[in-house]
Amino acid sequence: MGRGPVGLALGAVTSRGLRGRAPRTDGTSPLGWAHTATEALVVTTDDGVDLHVEIDAPGQSSRGRRHLAGRAPTVVLVHGFALTMRSWVLQRQALVEAGMRVVSYDQRGHGRSAQPDLASCTIERLGRDLAQVLEAACPTGPVVLIGHSMGGMSVMAFAGHHPDVVRDRVLAAALVSTSPGGHEVTEFGLGPLAGRIVGSVGPGLLTRLSRHAGPIGLIRKMGKGVQDLAVARWAFDSPVEPEVVDLVAEMIFATPFDVMAAFLPDIDALDLSPLLTGLAGVEVLVMNGAGDLITPASHSEEIVRLLPGAEHVVVEDAGHILMLEHPEVVTEQLLALVHRAQRAVAEGVAVGSKPRVRRTVQDISKKRRASRARKEAAS
Repeated sequence: MGRGPVGLALGAVTSRGLRGRAPRTDGTSPLGWAHTATEALVVTTDDGVDLHVEIDAPGQSSRGRRHLAGRAPTVVLVHGFALTMRSWVLQRQALVEAGMRVVSYDQRGHGRSAQPDLASCTIERLGRDLAQVLEAACPTGPVVLIGHSMGGMSVMAFAGHHPDVVRDRVLAAALVSTSPGGHEVTEFGLGPLAGRIVGSVGPGLLTRLSRHAGPIGLIRKMGKGVQDLAVARWAFDSPVEPEVVDLVAEMIFATPFDVMAAFLPDIDALDLSPLLTGLAGVEVLVMNGAGDLITPASHSEEIVRLLPGAEHVVVEDAGHILMLEHPEVVTEQLLALVHRAQRAVAEGVAVGSKPRVRRTVQDISKKRRASRARKEAAS
């Protein structure tokens, strides 16, 4: 009997999962996922979808206030496909501590935002949603737009359709583990043949699964080992805490299957390359994991090619969900981006005149913690 698309995917999950995974090795637990925002609000889009938005305001004791030159920007964090704003929780905490105001929100159909008409599940619509969040939560002042995966696509779509707003207000942008779109994104790292099978069958399968949420939830509880292998395969490329895997799984499986199904065809047919001109002249950081199966380095390289002056950072031993796998590295790069952009404005440096920079970085602190934990376990 031949292997169907689910069997192909599961085989790939097991292959990489058993080869590259390890139990907890760094001896520490992640920071608490609970986060209390300064303010929460509902932004109702022009097509009637309620978006859950949270605002974090820095306190007077924030250590970064004395380091930020000029007016601190508002940082807007946009999450990826089948995730929520919780994927950014560690960066929210760090950015607020550094003296910045932070706006986060759940994209339509995700997290605590309302489920939309499925026909509106497009990247173009997400770009319009971002424009309306900006208007409601930070109508004035400089902003930094940071998008992960589908969130990066939302940022690109917004920039392409609102170049005037970008020119007047966007200090910098970060595109993390993202892509201009296309077939390879919906192949899920399975390769062209298996990926195309899963990509073509996936939307219909997810739609059918959405009608059986109860039984699927029961199966998920019974098969947590398989669930964890699947999450670890597509999310990470180094050992992470079990709590991190659980957090990602919780976000993914809480996303309605029909919403996932509705977005996939649009992403598959997407080409955001022409819209990248909207970010021309803006300080841009393009960041990806060397082991990312969903949006590999080639996708980031295409973005950098189209954005003169963009900085490209590749993180070793990193998969798709960089900000949870290597939170300190991501936070460090985001803070450096803001400082770099402020310095360029202060000195009148044209971003487009800067040379392209590509750097490969490693999470040295994580390697040290893992090595220390292994030695302690051995003794």
